[in-house]
Amino acid sequence: MNLIKVYIKQTDNAKDLPLPQYMSEEASGADLYANVLSDVTLNPGEYKLIPTGIMLELPFGYEAQVRARSGLAAKYGIGLVNGIGTIDSDYRGEIKVIMINWGEEPFAIKRGDRIAQLVFQKIEHVQFELSNNLTSTNRSSGGFGHTGV
Repeated sequence: MNLIKVYIKQTDNAKDLPLPQYMSEEASGADLYANVLSDVTLNPGEYKLIPTGIMLELPFGYEAQVRARSGLAAKYGIGLVNGIGTIDSDYRGEIKVIMINWGEEPFAIKRGDRIAQLVFQKIEHVQFELSNNLTSTNRSSGGFGHTGV
């Protein structure tokens, strides 16, 4: 496995919280913890920005993806408003998670709860080149639902 070095800093009010950590040997994502000072309730249909108390310095060419925890989604209907949040390598601010309650009951977020996970991905930049013609394919411009149900 290729390990990359990621520098991490905690906010002053998050020093008692664990750093992100992988919960199993082959886990893809490292869990993030809620840095809330008191319980935060997400009512059904409500979303809130939940701080994690950490900031990262990623190497150029990498991103961190903030993803929902499947257990929270399956048991309580808790997810992320934007599906996957991207942390760019030049961002140095605190990571915050936009959580939403798609469930039917209020959901309480407590200090130190595992609320999301970080997955690290290598990225590539592309050079766009304007063209008047693109090669044809069998699909061509077939869009949403073009292959049937």
